[in-house]
Amino acid sequence: MPAPPPRTSAPLHGLSSVVTGGSRGLGLLISDELVRRGCSVTLAARDAAELDRAAELLGQRHPGAPVRTTVTDVRDKKSVAELFRQTAAARGGVDIVVANAGIIQVAPAEDAGTTGFDDAMSTIFSGALHTSLEALPYLRESRAGGRLALIGSVGGLLAVPHLLPYSCAKAAVGALAEGLYVEAARAGVSVTAVHPGLMRTGSHLHAVFGGDRRREFAWFSALAGTPLVSMDAQRAADRIVTAVQRRRVRLVLTPAARAADKAHGLAPVLTARLSHVANALLPAPQGEPELRPGIDVEPAAPRTLGERVRALGSALNDRAARAHNERHRTAQERAQP
Repeated sequence: MPAPPPRTSAPLHGLSSVVTGGSRGLGLLISDELVRRGCSVTLAARDAAELDRAAELLGQRHPGAPVRTTVTDVRDKKSVAELFRQTAAARGGVDIVVANAGIIQVAPAEDAGTTGFDDAMSTIFSGALHTSLEALPYLRESRAGGRLALIGSVGGLLAVPHLLPYSCAKAAVGALAEGLYVEAARAGVSVTAVHPGLMRTGSHLHAVFGGDRRREFAWFSALAGTPLVSMDAQRAADRIVTAVQRRRVRLVLTPAARAADKAHGLAPVLTARLSHVANALLPAPQGEPELRPGIDVEPAAPRTLGERVRALGSALNDRAARAHNERHRTAQERAQP
């Protein structure tokens, strides 16, 4: 049986990389870190204007950097196939691929509905699957030895209430990464499963919210921006790229995420009961099936001390949104009634 690709700290300078969901948030920061380490980067996302802004940001930070963009819908296998065909032709091959594209629905399962679950599986899981399978033939040809990273989540390691579509899809991504790690090793391709916890990326503005939208937006944006709970996204990107460079099998980010992962593995029943307690603090289902992006949700004015603390976390997340290209509506969001 072939041995897995050896861990290495060999520099990434000169390698060709592709990042899906690379136009904003964590994907943009991973792209920034790859450029900083000397890679050429192809950013893939659905929104052309957003991609243009991302390329401009990277150009300002790294003048003359080899950055290109491709409008790609990871839900569409043909679109992903064309992404890799064009990148290989333009860059002489593909050496590193980060499957990061995704969406977040924040709502009770009843309010998210089957449509919410279908959308999460289509974008997060099918997107990672299409990206992986279309990338592998090119990664096998890489002279440096191909590297593939799939961005999962702590939400895929244990079910998170009011994030169930996301959790289900990310759990499938985690299983895909583990299975591909075993199968791709035969051809010298490493696969890294990345499971971040909460990060200050500003993603709350493009997450979609259902049920009691104001209250759902309040708790999610606050937790995602609170320093003791969430992680600086730039530091997360650095650690992710380092894990890919060293061909690590698995990376779980943030102490809270690592603790949750271990607790769930050792005591799954206790973890479920604690999640039940946490769920009691969240808004009840409203029977409201329409999901709206956070950028369109007007937060309620804070009145109590707890609400003011949550508002502070949200403010820190808003600051991250400005830095990571999260402040603009996408074409899809503009088209919504």
